[in-house]
Amino acid sequence: MRTAVIGAGSWGTALALVLSDNGHEVALWDRNRKRLLDMKERHVNERYLPGVALPDGIAYEPDAEKALAGAELAVFAVPAQHFARVFGDLSHYLGRDALAVNVAKGIDCGTLERLSEAASRIRPEGRYAVLSGPSHAEEVGRRLPAALVSSSLSDEDAEAVQTAFMNSVFRVYTNTDLAGVELGGALKNIIALAAGISDGLGCGDNAKAALMTRGLTEMIRLGMRMGADPNTFSGLSGMGDLIVTCGSVHSRNRRCGMLIGQGVSPDDAVKQVGMVVEGMYTAKAAAALSGKLGVEMPITEALCGVIDGKASAEEALGMLMGRKKKHENEDILRTL
Repeated sequence: MRTAVIGAGSWGTALALVLSDNGHEVALWDRNRKRLLDMKERHVNERYLPGVALPDGIAYEPDAEKALAGAELAVFAVPAQHFARVFGDLSHYLGRDALAVNVAKGIDCGTLERLSEAASRIRPEGRYAVLSGPSHAEEVGRRLPAALVSSSLSDEDAEAVQTAFMNSVFRVYTNTDLAGVELGGALKNIIALAAGISDGLGCGDNAKAALMTRGLTEMIRLGMRMGADPNTFSGLSGMGDLIVTCGSVHSRNRRCGMLIGQGVSPDDAVKQVGMVVEGMYTAKAAAALSGKLGVEMPITEALCGVIDGKASAEEALGMLMGRKKKHENEDILRTL
C-alpha cells in the first residue's frame, strides 16, 4: 500500500524502514528539509539513527501535502507535545478513508487529553489507531526481534495496522482498549525517569524493582479512573514498555533520570540527552490529572518536585520511603 511517515526522528525512521521491508511504498516527511536531503544522499539518519542503512525504496519528501497524497496509512511519529499541532496542520491532506497511526507516547500538557482524544477533536470522522509497546528504534532499525500492540476503537483498523507492520522480526498484537494502550505507553516514561534517578543515586536493583512495581500500580490506578482496562497494563504497552524503558541503555527517560540522580539539573539533563524526554512533560500532565481525578500518585508527585526544583533527588527518595504503612493492594481494591 502507499504509506507516509510524518517525522524523521529515530522512531519515524525505524518505522519507515519496517514498512519498506514489508514492500509498502513509503514517503518520509520531516520539517527539517536539510535532514531529509542528507538522508536521501547518504541513506542513513546520522542525527537520530546512526549506523542503520536505510532501504532504497524510501522517498524523502519535503512537501507534506505530496507525502500524504494518496496515502492509505499515515504514521505520525512526532513528539507527543507537538502531535495535536502537527496533526491539525496536516490531517486535511489525508483522504477520507486514510488510516492515521500515532506512535507518540504522552499526554497533551495543555489540554490533558490523550492523543487519540486530540485526534478525534481535530478529525472527528477519521480512522485512527496507535502503535505502542517495548520498541527502541535503535534495535528495530537493526531488525532485532520486537513485539508491539496496535490499538483502535475499531477492530478492523487495529488489524490493518497489524497487517501493515508485522513481519518475521516485528510482531504486532491487537487490543481495542485504546485508553489503556495509550496511557501505558505514556505513564511508563514517568517511572523510567524515576528509575533512572534511582540508578543515578546508586540505590541498587532492589530500589529500582520497587519503583517499577509501585509505579505500575500508579499507572493502573490512574488508568482505571480514566476508563482503561487494568489487564492492559500487564501487556506490552504497560509492563512490557515499563521494563524496557526502565532498564535499557537506549532509554532517553532513564538516561535523563540518571543524570539528575548524579546531580545534574533537570534542564541540563534534558540538554545532555539531546532529544525529547517525554517523561518530563507526562509527569506534569499526570500530576494534574491525578489532582483533578483524586488519584494518589506518590512517585509522580515526588518526581514533579524534583523537576520543579522543589526537592532534591535524595529528598524525594526520603519522601517515598517515609510514607505511612499500608496494604500493598489497598489502592487497587478501593478503586475496584
